[in-house]
Amino acid sequence: MRKFIALILIFVVVLASGCTGSGANSENGNATLTVTDALGRSVEVPKNVERVIAVGPGALRLIVYLNASDMVVGVEDFEKRYSFGRPYIMAHPELKDLPSVGPGGPGKLPDFEAIVKLRPDVIFITYVDGKTADEIEEKTGIPVVVLSYGSLGTFDDEELFASIELAGRILGREERARDITEFIKSIQEDLMNRTKGVEPKRVYVGGIGYKGAHGIESTEAGYPPFRAVNAENVADELGEGHKSIDKEMLLEWQPDYIFIDEGGLKLVLYDYSRNPDFYGSLRAVKEGNLYGLLPYNFYTTNIGTALADAYFIGKVLYPERFRDVDPEEKADEIYTFLVGKPVYEAMKEQFGGFGRIDLSNGTVKYSLPTSP
Repeated sequence: MRKFIALILIFVVVLASGCTGSGANSENGNATLTVTDALGRSVEVPKNVERVIAVGPGALRLIVYLNASDMVVGVEDFEKRYSFGRPYIMAHPELKDLPSVGPGGPGKLPDFEAIVKLRPDVIFITYVDGKTADEIEEKTGIPVVVLSYGSLGTFDDEELFASIELAGRILGREERARDITEFIKSIQEDLMNRTKGVEPKRVYVGGIGYKGAHGIESTEAGYPPFRAVNAENVADELGEGHKSIDKEMLLEWQPDYIFIDEGGLKLVLYDYSRNPDFYGSLRAVKEGNLYGLLPYNFYTTNIGTALADAYFIGKVLYPERFRDVDPEEKADEIYTFLVGKPVYEAMKEQFGGFGRIDLSNGTVKYSLPTSP
């Protein structure tokens, strides 16, 4: 459980990423702040920010978490094209109507000319190196602040939480950033207390999204929702992070419970149609212990969905410890806090929601794109 605390819920304010100075802009007299971003770059930003753009995987999500969606003046085409499966854009569909600032997607740069026309005070960006960030700043004349989610698909990096604090300071949302910390910590404590001293159940998760959708062979060692509830992840013997296994490993491991990330469920159902005997050889499938989880790795980590998944997993594995929890209601509580609206029902309609998976008759409306 201590490891989980380090994985998901250590929110440490890194002093270097806060405000390191202030002064007057010599050219126009506007007050500015000098901050240090996630790459250690020193960036001078306006003291009173009103207009922002957030580009790169997950950047817009952090702005929504900070209740600053009203400051956003343009979004990537990715946000418009793939508007499902990500609670922050589902809760704020108005963002899709904003002007385009480029294609979006991993490794794709924004449209400099489009950004300049929108006159943002600050550009927030993720998953770029210092040279690229400096280039964007030079070509647009707009301060570029790099934010970070840390390691892909995990919560074991303090960079994410420092970035929330940094963006909150720049946007005048310091109190909101602190509230996010307190809210997440309260969830961590609740999950820890509920599963203290349990006899760990042997589990596996398949269908994990990793730069697109994958089938049952796509898993994650050190899967945070499992660690949150003291489950024994059979894939942990492989190390840490995303792993692609030979499906025969599942026949050796024979976990008691299998969970499927529903972002890859369509691929799992297709694989079952071609290889029913394989799935019929899995103990968890034979005993009815195959369950669906909402996908949370989609344009980087949807933190609220990951936390909601943890509650559902806990309810399945240790029903007595979670007898007072309705996972669907808990999901909406989390979504409402982080993105401002209860979107569980919409997520359920898209992917299937929490519950047992029927491989013979299962259907799914949406799947993660295979190559976003």
